[in-house]
Amino acid sequence: MTALAALMRILSAHDRLVVAVSGGIDSTLLAHVCGHVLGPGFRAVHAVSPAVPASATERVRRHAERGGWRLDLIEAGEFGDPRYRANPVNRCYFCKRNLYNAIAGLTEGSIASGTNCDDLKDFRPGLSAAKERGVLHPYVEAGLGKSDIYALAQQFGLHDLAELPAQPCLASRVETGLAIDAKDLAFVEKVERALHDLLGSSAVLRCRITHQGVVLELADAQQDECQVKSVSALAAKLCEQDRRHFLGRRDYRRGAAFLHEIET
Repeated sequence: MTALAALMRILSAHDRLVVAVSGGIDSTLLAHVCGHVLGPGFRAVHAVSPAVPASATERVRRHAERGGWRLDLIEAGEFGDPRYRANPVNRCYFCKRNLYNAIAGLTEGSIASGTNCDDLKDFRPGLSAAKERGVLHPYVEAGLGKSDIYALAQQFGLHDLAELPAQPCLASRVETGLAIDAKDLAFVEKVERALHDLLGSSAVLRCRITHQGVVLELADAQQDECQVKSVSALAAKLCEQDRRHFLGRRDYRRGAAFLHEIET
């Protein structure tokens, strides 16, 4: 059985599904497949928040129009939760808990996420919140990982998604233990948008807010000396304008803002 056939079989077992669509490739592709399989039985929900880039919200709107989805934009309310704003090790649990509670208040149908098999290998506190709410993970049920999802995006003709790098929320740029602040997230979004304008939308980069200052991370693909100098200079200028301390550039490391322990 092909990956698509397996996924469609799992989805067809449900009369109604609500997909939490973040704007990344996983959940956005899942929404397209759900729309194809379930038709009017499918509903998409996207949470608007300071932690969600405006580009992600725009992407969701664009794909909803393309797919003819019923789309609801909501505020999950995580910024009203002091446990989330404190940015503990398990911050994602409080984020997802607020999100799934908000979605559950809109529907009696089952909620589905874009979690895939590769996600299960990482530390994902949000999965505990999903379990508490009985959230379904169709990709996991179908045994699909990230490479399968990129291949399916190409198969569906969703080439913009197939070229999209990982899209974690903006709060993931803030080191554990530093309070999540909307102004910091707006700054991160501003820097990353400016650098993507310079390098292209497929560039893998992160603007990290650390305990010592701001760090720019670039993936190996962006190691051209002239580009590195230009990007670093722009990041430094934006930090200066915002009166932030720029620490410089380093190689991209996935999850670099996550700290198991905070040194004092």
